[in-house]
Amino acid sequence: MAEDEARLSPPEPLLQLIDNLARFHREHEEYYAQAPLRQASELQARSRVLKALADRWSVVGVGEQASAVGFAGTEDLNAPGLVAESGVLFMEGEGEPAELRRLKREVRQAADDAEQTGGWLARAMEQAWEIAGGLADHPALADLLGERHRIIANDWQSATLQSLIARMLRRALDLLAVVDFTPAALRADLAGRRQAPAYLYSASEVLDRAADLMAESAVLVHDNERRWRVFRARVRELRSA
Repeated sequence: MAEDEARLSPPEPLLQLIDNLARFHREHEEYYAQAPLRQASELQARSRVLKALADRWSVVGVGEQASAVGFAGTEDLNAPGLVAESGVLFMEGEGEPAELRRLKREVRQAADDAEQTGGWLARAMEQAWEIAGGLADHPALADLLGERHRIIANDWQSATLQSLIARMLRRALDLLAVVDFTPAALRADLAGRRQAPAYLYSASEVLDRAADLMAESAVLVHDNERRWRVFRARVRELRSA
């Protein structure tokens, strides 16, 4: 490498570090550009369960269809087609369907995962921001500093979204916790003030927005793909000079 080029380029240990980050963080982000889309789809499916039940419970008459046979399906509480799609089955003489309990566990786990991911990513971007600022001392990378900071900004915004997603998922669970899903309690509510459908609609809307934010998070991370390639190509060029 010529003397002038060596002065303008970062030292080899720093180039090695940047090359490592550009390789492995790009691969890591390839996962996080896809995984939130799958999670959003799963969340939307859970939201549809709540909407289907709310639709049914908003209009159905109750009481006269109750069966005295244990484990028989409740004609009034089960939404048409929902049992086959989701497995959620209300039965006479039973409590809250196991499938609904599982749905809430899965939402709670998704909230925990989003909170952990968002916290880790935010801390990583704090460190990345400091490192990127130091790259301004090396003119050989000057034209790519915008690209590097855009990557960090995208990831930082994604981290914030993950933290918000966790809050929204937990709020949806708070709304569901208001509803007593035992057949007897539901029938009492539906014969009176019919509050359960309203809580389910609201919980489903919160889940829907969380799913939208998951998709936005994936878009932000996916935007980094080309930027990582350009950045790493420059690093390889400098290391081979």
